[in-house]
Amino acid sequence: MKPLLSTLLLLVGLAWGADVLTQPLPDAHPLWLARQEGLYLSGLMSIALMSLGMLLATRPVWLEKPLDGMDRIYRSHKWAGILAIGFAATHWLIEMSGDILKSTIGREGRVPKEKFTGLAEVLRDLAKDLGEWAIYFALAMLVISLWKRFPYRAWQLLHKAMPLLYLALGFHAAMLAPRDYWTQPVGALLAVLLVVGAYGALRALLGGIGRARRSTGEILAVDSTTADVTGVRCRLNTWPGHRPGQFAFVTFDPREGAHPFTLASADRGDHTVDFQIKALGDYTRKLAGRLRPGQKVQVEGPYGRFDLARCRPDARQIWIAGGIGITPFLAWLEALQGRPAADVPPASLYYCTRDRAADPFVARLENLCAGLPGVSLHVHGAQQGERLGAAALGDTRQAEIWFCGPGGLADSLRGELASLGRRPRFHQEAFEMR
Repeated sequence: MKPLLSTLLLLVGLAWGADVLTQPLPDAHPLWLARQEGLYLSGLMSIALMSLGMLLATRPVWLEKPLDGMDRIYRSHKWAGILAIGFAATHWLIEMSGDILKSTIGREGRVPKEKFTGLAEVLRDLAKDLGEWAIYFALAMLVISLWKRFPYRAWQLLHKAMPLLYLALGFHAAMLAPRDYWTQPVGALLAVLLVVGAYGALRALLGGIGRARRSTGEILAVDSTTADVTGVRCRLNTWPGHRPGQFAFVTFDPREGAHPFTLASADRGDHTVDFQIKALGDYTRKLAGRLRPGQKVQVEGPYGRFDLARCRPDARQIWIAGGIGITPFLAWLEALQGRPAADVPPASLYYCTRDRAADPFVARLENLCAGLPGVSLHVHGAQQGERLGAAALGDTRQAEIWFCGPGGLADSLRGELASLGRRPRFHQEAFEMR
């Protein structure tokens, strides 16, 4: 995530700097000049990040490998949006600083304005007004997105307006960019960014995101595994197959929209898929009472690179699951059943649960691991006082850790491993919808 965003901002900064260094500066007071260039740079940074965010929102599968999974793509999308709105706010504040400069150093020495007439002048005035209102809406969306208690469904409906917001800000950027930009590298970069962003925005508005990867079908079975976990098996009319550990966007109710759930079974080749869904919010808490066999379902995917095939054969395998984070490992273990012993990587699976005595996944894990002598199962129940710490993982110097579970547990283990001077490869799902 960080390299992608940093590289984009560096490119924008270099393109802007090249224009400043090669074009003659107008005869104006240094503070007015600084204000003008600050406006341009903050605006460029903002629209660049928004353009990247719109592209990433299209779920580009071709970027999964370089960015290490759709979960990372969505995290980059999220932070591109946050930073873009931050630069947009900076852009607006710099614009407002004009009144302060007028009252301190006076109007003399202002940067001469470019002259436009006719339709160009009308369009520029419209772009200026659109940009101002779009920034207000973007700031409101930022507050709502960061406020986790705001209802997901309401946030999702508001989020659908983002493509329109982007098109308004793209129009603002194109119309108010200086004339000389369009003969410089900065103008070429801006044009590419606007085309990429407009592509993403229009694809979202036309409902094209994920369309080619959607499969429809019906629910075969619903099983309330525990009070807070619902198991769902679906049969799809078509399904390209999935690798164990991947996830999909599932729509049980078109009014609610799609939600990401891990595929909790290996691919059987019969177009059936399983999900184990934990009650983490209003929507998932009510699923057990709403779903019935025979109901229609739409599944989009598969996505993700939390993939059994990516385990390094030369590294000791440590698999750690916390709570419902066991689902990708259920798919892994199921996929390994029946394979020759030489094809099963030696691994230690650590499962952290609230109460090992009442957890229905424990029996299933024991059955799956019974047929895999190379996989050792370690269950840690919180109510039994069995907290998992880094020391319990043994020698991790030549290990590779695959983790799926609460972020707090991951941070704790990372911190303990670092304090022990160990930094093994740590693969972690990082998917968040907001």
